[in-house]
Amino acid sequence: MAKKIKKKKPQKAKKGRSFKLSKQNKIILGSLLALFSIALFFSFVSFYFNWQDDQSLLTEFQDRNEQAKNLLNKFGATVSHFFIYKGFGIASIALPILLCLTGLYMFLGFGQKGMLKKWIWVLVFTIWLSIALGFFAYEQPLLGGMVGYEMNDFLQDYIGKIGVLLLLLFGLVFILVRLFKFSPEGIGNYFKEKSGSLKPKSKGNASSDLENNTVQLDIDDGPQEVIDTYTHKEDIPPLVVDEPVLENTGAKEGEGLTMQVEKIIEEKEEKDNLADRLVDDFGEFDPTLELGNYKFPSIDLLDSHGDTSGITINQKELELNKNKIVSTLKNYKIGISQVKATIGPTVTLYEIVPEAGVRISKIKNLEDDIALSLAALGIRIIAPIPGKGTIGIEVPNKNATIVSMRSVIASTKFQKAEMALPIAFGKTISNETFVVDLAKMPHLLMAGATGQGKSVGLNAVLTSLLYKKHPAEVKFVLIDPKKVELTLFNKIERHFLAKLPDSEDAIITDNTKVIHTLNSLCIEMDNRYELLKTAFVRNIKEYNVKFKARKLNPNDGHMFLPYIVLVIDEFADLIMTAGKEVETPIARLAQLARAIGIHLIVATQRPSVNVITGIIKANFPARIAFRVTSKIDSRTILDAQGADQLIGRGDMLYTQGNEVTRIQCAFADTPEVERITDFIGSQRAYPEAYLLPEYVGEDSGTAIDNNVSDRDALFRDAAEVIVIAQQGSASLIQRKLKLGYNRAGRIVDQLEAAGIVGPFEGSKARQVLVQDLIALEHLLNNEIQ
Repeated sequence: MAKKIKKKKPQKAKKGRSFKLSKQNKIILGSLLALFSIALFFSFVSFYFNWQDDQSLLTEFQDRNEQAKNLLNKFGATVSHFFIYKGFGIASIALPILLCLTGLYMFLGFGQKGMLKKWIWVLVFTIWLSIALGFFAYEQPLLGGMVGYEMNDFLQDYIGKIGVLLLLLFGLVFILVRLFKFSPEGIGNYFKEKSGSLKPKSKGNASSDLENNTVQLDIDDGPQEVIDTYTHKEDIPPLVVDEPVLENTGAKEGEGLTMQVEKIIEEKEEKDNLADRLVDDFGEFDPTLELGNYKFPSIDLLDSHGDTSGITINQKELELNKNKIVSTLKNYKIGISQVKATIGPTVTLYEIVPEAGVRISKIKNLEDDIALSLAALGIRIIAPIPGKGTIGIEVPNKNATIVSMRSVIASTKFQKAEMALPIAFGKTISNETFVVDLAKMPHLLMAGATGQGKSVGLNAVLTSLLYKKHPAEVKFVLIDPKKVELTLFNKIERHFLAKLPDSEDAIITDNTKVIHTLNSLCIEMDNRYELLKTAFVRNIKEYNVKFKARKLNPNDGHMFLPYIVLVIDEFADLIMTAGKEVETPIARLAQLARAIGIHLIVATQRPSVNVITGIIKANFPARIAFRVTSKIDSRTILDAQGADQLIGRGDMLYTQGNEVTRIQCAFADTPEVERITDFIGSQRAYPEAYLLPEYVGEDSGTAIDNNVSDRDALFRDAAEVIVIAQQGSASLIQRKLKLGYNRAGRIVDQLEAAGIVGPFEGSKARQVLVQDLIALEHLLNNEIQ
């Protein structure tokens, strides 16, 4: 019989000699230690992947703007650096494990009598492992830490490498003997038992073995805190296993027979629909799978342009400008109660609070006088600042700071932007990175005089999207009448560009091809709306979510739809040469294309009313104005003044229909764009550029008769599509062959004349008169003969 375990009565603690935690405090402290150990564990693991990136942040712990890549941010990076790099290396992982074990013991109410022993042994093992790793991986200080490295260096100076190796072996033997009760006899008995288990034993031998065998149960860390020795003969009860009875033991005739019981098969319940089963079997559709190894451009491809030190505050310049503003207003008997300065990269905003009774219009009319007193260009007065009870006076800095594309791309605001088409334009007056979503604009109009930053602004837009989106997610249609601004993007034709099927160059420079491309985009828009209609969704986001979930059948013409961004670098030139032929499709795209993921970016040098017409302005709520020459041009773009008072070189105003924001556009130089396009172009690409639907002018096509020679070039393809689907509709031909509605309708008329489909039947689809492809081939061959 097992010895009864007598519970010891708790002794009263002597006053001033011991400290005992209550049960509630043990639970609190135990949970704290367990959770803290989990935090340490994740920070330690993350350190081995991000220690190089976080090395520079160890001296900038108090800077809230700096973020570490460690899972526990700067705290995790600092603690991991202390324990792993300066401490015991990878052996430090034992610390969170032991902390977690201690916390769980306290939380569950187990005794802590054996915990001190565990802490001592874990510390000994940690030091030994650190020295061992430092010895065998001397060139990798992260494995053994500074403790292992320095201890090896110290010991090898006195006893050499062989001495250190022997010392490590002794330490290993010491740990195995003291901690794991290692002995040579134990190893011998272990191998004897393993070899003996391979031989059959009689019942007598088994009972004799049980009589001679003893088992020692070491329970020094359990709840009872008792160590007992039991013998199998006296103390361990026999093991009884209840097995399921498979045979009828009462029937004597079947004693020699065995019965095989078949496994019970549970039928799985079917899912609600096929899409859910496909997702379970294959997962969601991944549009990026074809270019699964695509690598996004590195931030190192961009230059810093000397902005690493940030904005320098010139206190003398600030005080001088403040005094001149106050004295100028005082000359006109306008008192100021408060002045506040916000320093930006190129402009400083002085917010003033006038005394009671001062008319705002009076300050607004002094714009030229303030500019004269400050001897500065580009003075702009905002009276009042929206959302604030102040008046703003924007004054250019004497020493402007270049805002590099690298700084805005690397910003946290851009990197963590959860947007469909994020664009980082630059930095505001308050030095914040300005990021907007092109998908929500939904179209952008850019205007400004020559040399004021439009092309740089287009580079900022395209660079932002290249850094954030996969080639499967967005395509560009680039129209460059000047023929030199966007040529660098030819290198990424098979990754990101879209073009007409018969076009050699992806970047369009010829006006005739511009007209065809714009009309082709209108066909693409109509086709996409047809897909949205059949999928019962309202926009491209809902459609792609449904397609990824495998709820849309590709055999019905459905496919993943990438966003398409149309960029026109010089719109005024197109209007002068093509006029209505360009304006009409652009106006149609601007009105309708937002929901199906086609977005327009139109830039022009000449923001006059005959170029930026009312139809275009009404559908381009998002507008950017670089410096222009007159207040009339500013009103044409922004419906407000201010663009004529900018200082140029990327200084711009942005509005999306509400307030106007002043931004310093990020600068991406030509060599930077070239490096980005070279990096992307050197990677594996699609077989060809994204092909837009074919556009045939109104003079193309055929007459509605059965003249074989005048039939459409895609007549046979359309006939095969109709016969295979057994559905005579123009919309089916549109989707399958990517044609416009007019051309598809003419092909249907030709199919009717050829006897392939029946006559028009109102809302019903036409009847298909040919049953299969063999009959179709026979019919068409007979016509040729």
